[in-house]
Amino acid sequence: MKNVEIYTTPICGFCSAAKRLLNSKNVAFDETNVMINPAAKAEMIQRANGSRTVPQIFIGGEHIGGCDDLHALEHAGKLDAMLAK
Repeated sequence: MKNVEIYTTPICGFCSAAKRLLNSKNVAFDETNVMINPAAKAEMIQRANGSRTVPQIFIGGEHIGGCDDLHALEHAGKLDAMLAK
């Protein structure tokens, strides 16, 4: 399975929803809380082509977007293939 990274804050409902979807699929992910780490927020913004909202999700180093984008991949039947090596 490809490496999954998610930038979050603890007060974000969309972050929780994205993590819930990943957990339901038994997908391990690296979570970075940008609320307590300003350097990580700057890194997230740069990696996400200027996007400042959370969550920002990366699969195999590829930016896929936020919670809505993750769920759209799932509903289109594309998320499992994207997660596979």
